[in-house]
Amino acid sequence: MDKVQTIGSPMAGAQGDMVAGSARVRDEVHIGWHRDWGDIPAGDWDALLTGVEGARPFLCRDVLQAMVDSGSACAGTGWQPHVLTVRGADGTLLGACPTFAKSHSYGEYVFDWAWADAHDRALASHGHHYFPKLLGAVPFSPIPGQRLLVHPGLDAAAQVAVRQALLDALQAECAQQGWSSAHLLFLSEAEAQQAERSGWLLRHGVQFHWCNREPQPFADFDDFLASLHRDKRKKILQERRKVREAGVQFEVREGTDISPADWDFFYRCYAQTYLERGQQPYLTPAFWQAAALARPEAWVLFIAQHEGRPIACALLAVDREQDVAYGRYWGALASVSCLHFEACYYQPLSWCIAQGLRRFEGGAQGEHKLARGLLPVTTQSAHWLRHPGLRQAVADFLQREDQGVRAYVNELDERQPFKPCLSGPDGAATMSE
Repeated sequence: MDKVQTIGSPMAGAQGDMVAGSARVRDEVHIGWHRDWGDIPAGDWDALLTGVEGARPFLCRDVLQAMVDSGSACAGTGWQPHVLTVRGADGTLLGACPTFAKSHSYGEYVFDWAWADAHDRALASHGHHYFPKLLGAVPFSPIPGQRLLVHPGLDAAAQVAVRQALLDALQAECAQQGWSSAHLLFLSEAEAQQAERSGWLLRHGVQFHWCNREPQPFADFDDFLASLHRDKRKKILQERRKVREAGVQFEVREGTDISPADWDFFYRCYAQTYLERGQQPYLTPAFWQAAALARPEAWVLFIAQHEGRPIACALLAVDREQDVAYGRYWGALASVSCLHFEACYYQPLSWCIAQGLRRFEGGAQGEHKLARGLLPVTTQSAHWLRHPGLRQAVADFLQREDQGVRAYVNELDERQPFKPCLSGPDGAATMSE
């Protein structure tokens, strides 16, 4: 379903030829809502991902479609696709947002169950419920990046105007549907600031990311270890030795070298992690089969072997365009001391260094990552709440929470694992104990 919306002078002032094709940006755009990713041509959608961090492979249209087709993120699991698009008067896809009508808050990594409880305690008796809500996010993955996708051929002013059209459309859809709220998770800082100017509430969190050294990248894992304080380096060496002495060795499989049998073993490990917590895994075997076929270049498996038998593995997703790797899932079918650290951090970091990647994101939470060279990074999400009373209560809560997040990050920064840098005689950075 499409609606026509005039987005005003910012777009009108940005008229000009787009890099892709001869379509011109006009101040009248068409707002569309789609219940099927197939409504949007893959080429049009994926063109919006050019140069976007956190988009590949997670927001590629064929991967999103696979989530629906596999029964992973679909209406039956509480993830009804409700995809927002903005098209120009000539039909060119100018912007989009990967959105879902959610009937719960599972698989999001930004927790709003208390908001839902407060909302329903106050309003359910009057026929108003927190769910469904409108969610813009990467399903099941706390990957920071753009959520308000805009065609890269637009100039800066036009991009801002299209993002504003997306924000306005999200609010208008919630109001029309009678939904409680709209949420954009792990969005970029620039998007968060624009959302805040539009009356959305911001919520901050903390992740841990490893960044390669600049301007001279680490030569190998030993070079990386040499940059750490002695106690951190000693601990890592001890943990790695425990895994070796247990007789565990690793094999690395990339892309098309990952066999169907490897994927089957990965799924057993992935599912085991959830089952140990009394949960069902979010992503089905059919999803991984489809994702492996659609984007083989995006996946790396680290398979732990003991006496010739696989016992554990960890999955890395890689954005070759941005030189960024994302630690996603791991699981083990046997208990070995420190195996988790080896599979999820030391093997991936060694691989990232060898590949010359600039960043490795270790996923949500996990203060233990700090001692292993992953540093705290503040993330942000944006929330629009329809009921003014709930909005004020959440705003008060977020103000208090934000103070705690800032204090936590400051405390983590004081526990940096890296040795201080000194300037050498040639201007190159050197490390000092």
